[in-house]
Amino acid sequence: MKRLLLTLWATIDEYKPQDATTNPSLILAAAKMPAYQHLVDQAIKYGIAKGGNEEEQVANTMDKLFVSFGLEILKKVPGRVSTEVDARLSFDKEEMVERALKLIALYEEAGISKERVLIKLSSTWEGIQAGRELEEKHGVHCNMTLLFSFAQAVACAEAKVTLISPFVGRILDWYKENTDRKTYEPQEAPGVISVTKIYNYYKKFGYSTVVMGASFRNSGQVKALAGCDLLTISPGLLAELSQDHAAVAMALSKDKGDQLQIWSFRFEVFYVLLFMSEC
Repeated sequence: MKRLLLTLWATIDEYKPQDATTNPSLILAAAKMPAYQHLVDQAIKYGIAKGGNEEEQVANTMDKLFVSFGLEILKKVPGRVSTEVDARLSFDKEEMVERALKLIALYEEAGISKERVLIKLSSTWEGIQAGRELEEKHGVHCNMTLLFSFAQAVACAEAKVTLISPFVGRILDWYKENTDRKTYEPQEAPGVISVTKIYNYYKKFGYSTVVMGASFRNSGQVKALAGCDLLTISPGLLAELSQDHAAVAMALSKDKGDQLQIWSFRFEVFYVLLFMSEC
C-alpha cells in the first residue's frame, strides 16, 4: 500500500489530471507513513480542541484529516478535489448536510474556496436529498457516489447535483459473482452499458449533472466510454493507456443521446418506485 500511495503522487505529477478524489483506504495508508505523521498529529489536536464526547472528537479528527489530505492534493491539481462524508451517515440526511458543511468550512479556513471542492455523498435516497439541499441552499457542489442503478442516476439529476460517479467495475463484479457469465467484452460489460444509458438519458433531456464514470477494471472499459463527461482512472490504467497509441472511437456524445427514443421520468413518483425496485 505504501508503494501504491507513492505511485499515486507520482502519477499526479506525470499525467497532470484536472481533478482528483480522496479515497478512505489510501488516506488510512498515508496516515501510517512517517511523511504524513504531522497531518495526523494536527488532526488529533484539532479533534481534541473541538471538545465533545469521544465519538465527536473522532469524527472531528477524521474530518480534519480528510481535508488535510485534500489540501495536499489541491497543491498538485488545478481543478477540484472530492472529499467524502462518512459513509456510515448514508441514511441520515441531516447529519450528512452538517458534516458536509463542516468539511467545506475546514477548506475555507485553509483558504480554499468551496468551488474547488466536491463533497462525496452516498446515492441513497437520503444522500440524494442531502445533495439537493447542499446545492440549493448552500451552493456546495456534490459528487454522488455508490451509484449502481439508472433509478439512482435519475434521482440525482432531478436533485440537480453537480456530478455523479456511476460504478463500472463494481457492477461487473456483481454480475460475474451472481450469474453464470464470467467474461465480457468491454462494450458488453453491464457497468459500461449502465453508464452509457445514464449518459444518453442526461443528454437527451438536458440535465446539467455531470457523468463521471468510475471504478474501471480494465482499459477496454475506459475506451468503451470515450466521450463521457469525465472519467476517474486509476494510476495503473493511466499508465497502460499512455502506451496505447491505437485510435479510439468516440463512444458517447450528446448528439447520439439526443437521437435516442427514450421516455423521461421527471416526476418523483417514478424514480421513487424505480429506486425501490432496483435497490
